[in-house]
Amino acid sequence: MATKTILVIEDDRPIREGVVDALTFSGYGVLQAPDGAKGMGLAISATYDLLLLDLVLPHHSGFEILEKLRELRSGMPVIVLSARGEEADRVRGLKLGADDYVVKPFSVNELLARVEAVLRRTPARPEAVAKVSLPCGVADLETSEVRYHDGERAELSTREVDLLRYFAGRRGRAITREEILRHVWRVDPRNIETRTIDMHIAHLRGKIRDNSSQPVTLLTVRGKGYMLAAEQSP
Repeated sequence: MATKTILVIEDDRPIREGVVDALTFSGYGVLQAPDGAKGMGLAISATYDLLLLDLVLPHHSGFEILEKLRELRSGMPVIVLSARGEEADRVRGLKLGADDYVVKPFSVNELLARVEAVLRRTPARPEAVAKVSLPCGVADLETSEVRYHDGERAELSTREVDLLRYFAGRRGRAITREEILRHVWRVDPRNIETRTIDMHIAHLRGKIRDNSSQPVTLLTVRGKGYMLAAEQSP
């Protein structure tokens, strides 16, 4: 089983180092940030499986980081670590999407038990996709091209690569335009027309030689969005 990676955002150095040491000793990979600025950057761009998040941080508060994370990476599990034990803060953290809340001071054993419990009930993250099998050939996401069975090739744009990778990691599941905007474009769907998705899908269908009027690979799911069909033999 692959090692799980935990991101720790905590400005109190002794607490952060103690948490990092405990997680490392327990076999986890660990990323860490000492403030809200570095923490915000890692939270929205780094590869990890669980976030341990302090609320009171310089530059960006834990609440700000949690709000941004829910916009861009809605499925990422979060455990809030804070000396704030007031009910209002616990409720606000949970309403913003925190999976658990641990009030300082806490024991290492309690924290590790909470981490294990949250990871157990979190769906596995899709594996990174390098190649996508298509009826027309194969899309190589590392070289950004489609190689057709007839020997021809077509170049994929960065956005088309991102789209295909996202669809391929969730093959067979309908994905809404709003989800695509959040997780591929990384923007708030309220700030952009979802029709931009339709335009990119049309271009991508052309690259993978999918019939736009009767697609069999990149399907339109009425009332929901789009779906990459289950893998097919050429």
